[in-house]
Amino acid sequence: MQTIESLKKQIESAEDLESIVHTMKALAAVNIRQYERAVEALAEYMRTIELGLQAVLQKRVKKKGRSAPHASSRIGAVVFGSDQGMCGQLNDQIVSHTFATLDNMNLSRDGRFLLAVGERTRVRLEDLGLEVQETFPVPGSPAGITAMVQEMLIKIEEWYLEVELDRILLFFSKPLSGASYRPQTVHLLPLDEKWLRKLKEKPWPTRILPTFTMEWDPLFSSLVRQYFFVSLYSAFAQSLASENASRLASMQGAEKNIKERLNELVQQFHRLRQESITEELLDIVSGFEALTHGRG
Repeated sequence: MQTIESLKKQIESAEDLESIVHTMKALAAVNIRQYERAVEALAEYMRTIELGLQAVLQKRVKKKGRSAPHASSRIGAVVFGSDQGMCGQLNDQIVSHTFATLDNMNLSRDGRFLLAVGERTRVRLEDLGLEVQETFPVPGSPAGITAMVQEMLIKIEEWYLEVELDRILLFFSKPLSGASYRPQTVHLLPLDEKWLRKLKEKPWPTRILPTFTMEWDPLFSSLVRQYFFVSLYSAFAQSLASENASRLASMQGAEKNIKERLNELVQQFHRLRQESITEELLDIVSGFEALTHGRG
């Protein structure tokens, strides 16, 4: 049976938990906006890179490309999730999407090379029987994304050249309106020839096409590396925005449940308190009556 003292402790614990959840909700809301701004800035930067590629492609030197994928394809997958919990179905959704996509490719077990971003992502991938070759931590802020992307680019380049991967795919969560998001797949490597051709054929926005004095190969390679950098950075930022949106929704649900529980506890406390006061008053009345009858 509940006592007044035990209810007091439960109310205090619920109030402390409500304060923590409120703080986490506020942090998630702030983080969402930070990562949204990063994505917006990247869109402008990507536009600049595309203009650079468009100009360079006008003088493209035709070269023999990489040989066509062999019968036994090798695919590299970079899967973005979270290190922390309390983010709803984020990890489950992106891992399920990755598994379904790779499964539809009918790859052999040796044809899958996975890089997981986030410890919880790695665990869920392995739960589905997928072997994870590399795991990277999730940056805690936009400032930490740059260094992580640079490390990932080195690892991806190693994979692409040494393991001779045919394709590298990015799997991440794309934020939508409110707290909603959806799994997204981006083909990082090799570069899409159709996309390059469209860039080359696209009309230049001004009447004068820019010229360049650098050698074509190093200039094109530099622009492509920037394209890879922005693609990875954008995947990170969008995944983190989705994670925080999901966490915000989870915290809103938790806050609602805590408030309901707190109201129940307060009502119980007031009822027990009232019962205690009533019992004390009845004891006083009974004692007074007994004392009065004794004197009579």
